[in-house]
Amino acid sequence: MLREASNSCALGMALRVRHSKTTVMLRVCQQFLWHDIEVTAALTLTSGHEAAHEAAQIWALAKARRDEDTAPASAEEVLPGVQRRLRVPGAELIVASQGGQAVGFTLFAPRAECLEIFYLAVAPDAWGRGVAAVLLASVEEFAHGISRPSVDLWVISDNDRAISVYQRTGFIDSGELHRDAASGRSERRMVKVLG
Repeated sequence: MLREASNSCALGMALRVRHSKTTVMLRVCQQFLWHDIEVTAALTLTSGHEAAHEAAQIWALAKARRDEDTAPASAEEVLPGVQRRLRVPGAELIVASQGGQAVGFTLFAPRAECLEIFYLAVAPDAWGRGVAAVLLASVEEFAHGISRPSVDLWVISDNDRAISVYQRTGFIDSGELHRDAASGRSERRMVKVLG
């Protein structure tokens, strides 16, 4: 279950609980509001199909823009990857919305020594609005709540835009590289040690 965020996050942004509701699985779903970015948290594969579909759509659009692909994949083509990560024990999906429209998401799960982010994406039309920073702050709050000392992720080595966002929010390059089995692209591990 996702814990309620405190009044401030690691980046100094004020987050407050807007309201909470119950999903089909009686899992608490919390929403936070920061400026006009609403952050909705708490999804599982069985209780969050709509949010998983929104996440898949955002991923397809962001990936196409990142890769300069004029024909993005459909949400249905991308959804199995999101669902696979949602099946990881403890996985959580957080969706950010502006004006009732999903504009970003992150999907992560606790590991033995850290919290690992599997996905973080912002819809291209919302790039540059601080959505990624709000999502990362939400992940950090979650990590603190479950006593994980760091947040880790793998990012495509030539994804300069994402690397810049991670660096601005305190992530450092660990120096670890690997080649993603599915895409064949080089990825680097980035880590943020939480205070």
